[in-house]
Amino acid sequence: MRAAGASNLAIEVTILMRPHANCSGPVGLTRRNMLQIGAIGALNLTLPRVLAAGERRSRDGIAPAADSCILVFLNGGPSHLDMWDMKPELPKEMRSEFQPVATSVPGIRVCEHLPRLAGLMDRCTLVRSVHHNEVAHAPAVYTALTGIPSGVRAGIVGAKPTDHPAVGSVVGRFRPPASQMMPYVVMPYLTAEGAGGPPQPGFLGGWLGKTHDPFLVLKGGKDPDGFNLPALTPEAGMTAERVRDRSQLLAGVNRAGGTAGAGQAGELERLQARACDLLTSSTAQRAFRLDQEPARVRDAYGRNIYGQSLLLARRLVEAGTRLACISWAPDANATWDTHGNNFGKLKNELLPPFDLGFSRLLTDLTDRGLLERTLVVVMGEIGRTPKINARAGRDHWEFCYTVLFAGGGVKGGFVHGASDKNGAYPSQNPVTASDIIATIYHAMGIAPDTTLTDPLNRPLALVPDGEPIRDVFA
Repeated sequence: MRAAGASNLAIEVTILMRPHANCSGPVGLTRRNMLQIGAIGALNLTLPRVLAAGERRSRDGIAPAADSCILVFLNGGPSHLDMWDMKPELPKEMRSEFQPVATSVPGIRVCEHLPRLAGLMDRCTLVRSVHHNEVAHAPAVYTALTGIPSGVRAGIVGAKPTDHPAVGSVVGRFRPPASQMMPYVVMPYLTAEGAGGPPQPGFLGGWLGKTHDPFLVLKGGKDPDGFNLPALTPEAGMTAERVRDRSQLLAGVNRAGGTAGAGQAGELERLQARACDLLTSSTAQRAFRLDQEPARVRDAYGRNIYGQSLLLARRLVEAGTRLACISWAPDANATWDTHGNNFGKLKNELLPPFDLGFSRLLTDLTDRGLLERTLVVVMGEIGRTPKINARAGRDHWEFCYTVLFAGGGVKGGFVHGASDKNGAYPSQNPVTASDIIATIYHAMGIAPDTTLTDPLNRPLALVPDGEPIRDVFA
């Protein structure tokens, strides 16, 4: 799937790999041609001064608690009242059909259809008092993934170049990978705002520029649970040696002419070299080889596109990717948007694969010694109404929902905040969507009040209204 208007970097990267009509030599090539062939923008490459920022401490003097982040985005709005914050004492018109069950932490209960995760709650923190003011999917997704209010109350809203950058774009900007890996990856969908609609805002680089868009790894290919990876599949005859030869050609053209000065040409050469390094990187190639995983491991994550995305996310952060995002829906209405048959969908379609795959992810990260330095976040853009509607569903509810944190310096077996007796509004320690994004930045060693300059030369803070939830860190 490729949503209309999307900047599919997984496709754009193939520009470098494709033979070009004018590649026999520098004659007839324009500098613009060479920039396109170099695919600089498609690879999230950053300037040397930005690379140096990856090792610095945040402005508040705290070193990063996490080196990477896996964001499991339950796109559409998962029901907090039927998963994380159950209220069995509610009247029938509001009460979940599911039963809360004990977890590995006394006093914390979750849904009976999350049995595996219940056994791992000693590794997790639940924040039960998250809220914002965006009722429609696209504005809510934008706010949830950037920490910035959209200012839009309703309607079909697609991603725009003027959007505030996604959390993954910012993390990639300030914490570029130490290895030859993509800093920010989104899979298995760039979720559309409704079937056939535009890509939702909040996932892309926005005013940071296309160089900070995510590397998209989209569902497709021969394997029904697999991915399209044209960017890492050279066309016939384009070997790694030829890619390196082309890089040397580009470097020669940069030095030979053009309008840029010597310093700029040198910088351009380094960026092009990084592009070629990534395309020929054995680390990047290996990270995407799910077929190298034992069949029992792939089975343990679930033989479905979301289970395999969780497994791929583990492999990516293990290889050096800074933020891997799983957007759990092809379009906003396709999965967690349970306006009708809420309980049937959760019980039969949504919770079993989530419980299986996510629990295996936490277990794998722990067993491999990665959880301590990998922040794991599970959230949607909204919660669901306390009142059950006439279609046995729950509608949009932005006034209170739950976010799960694990790893990356976060406490285990902890609950921050609480909702009122109906699960409708925060009753203790209210937390905004901006605070959630600020918490991710804080864990990654990025001060939330850091300012960047947009294309109009305006200094803009990353999350001007957000504060890290310091109580969740050990």
